[in-house]
Amino acid sequence: MAVLVTGGAGFIGSHTTVELLNSGREVVIIDDFSNSSPKTLDAIRKITGKDFKFYKMNYLDRKMLEKIFEENKIDAVMNFAGYKAVGESTQKPIEYYINNVSGALILLDTMRKYDVKKFVFSSSATVYGDPQVIPITEDCKTGGTTNPYGTTKLYIEQILKDIYASDKTWDIAILRYFNPVGAHESGLIGEEPKGRPNNLMPYIVRVAAGILDELSVFGNDYNTPDGTGVRDYIHVVDLAKGHIKALEKLDNEQTGLYIYNLGTGIGYSVLDMIKSFERATGKHVKYKIVERRPGDIAMCYADPKKAKEELGWTAEKSIHDMCKDSWNYIEKQIIL
Repeated sequence: MAVLVTGGAGFIGSHTTVELLNSGREVVIIDDFSNSSPKTLDAIRKITGKDFKFYKMNYLDRKMLEKIFEENKIDAVMNFAGYKAVGESTQKPIEYYINNVSGALILLDTMRKYDVKKFVFSSSATVYGDPQVIPITEDCKTGGTTNPYGTTKLYIEQILKDIYASDKTWDIAILRYFNPVGAHESGLIGEEPKGRPNNLMPYIVRVAAGILDELSVFGNDYNTPDGTGVRDYIHVVDLAKGHIKALEKLDNEQTGLYIYNLGTGIGYSVLDMIKSFERATGKHVKYKIVERRPGDIAMCYADPKKAKEELGWTAEKSIHDMCKDSWNYIEKQIIL
């Protein structure tokens, strides 16, 4: 039996595929390379020494999805095919709602048709909106999202809750990511967005590499220690391992709907990240302060206690690891 990984050539999907293969799972990947590269597939094979089936397609294509379920014995699905940039979502809300929400519905409907009801969903800390309590627990109020990206995740979470309420044979894990950064220590896979990056770390490394001129820091007047936004940055390999733990829980326990924060429990500001990167790599990062970005909030970091207690998962890699591995990837894949 195989795990279907949508968006498996992307940043989080590729790292999770590595962990799935390393844990002995069969994997089927779909990706349309809209924000990823075909070379990532070869890199996954090189890292793991294992192969997998791949279909080039968009998960909005119902006929192709049905073909995959016809041709493969799928017993679980991990969905990484959502668009993920907060700032971009405020400029392209229709595209985000179509891809993230419609895509998820088509995927879930196809799963139902083929009686595959084990689902791990990539949600986000953005579902908490502008949090009233820090650190954030899974019991904190959701809603009041400040950008279309976060709203798509909130809608899909509600859809999953409604599906489970209607049919208790579904087995669902909702994983609320905080801010994934870093790269595989091999330097073979990492975050490589098409065009100008929308997220902090890929922008930092490209400024350090001389690919981009300078980093724009969106606002320095937030109610935080240095005025810049504070986030919970988590190494992507730690995040990927959290998916394996979540899938093991779905395999080993009776059906249910489970929700977990995946974060470190530590908040770092934008300026903290710049300074940490400079210390870890010896590279200078030129930046300028600009106006706040629509949809951003001041502070957001996790209470990861529930994931530790119920999944046996904790983030192990440090901010130094995140910065060092991000730079290693850029050096190996883009500069050299």
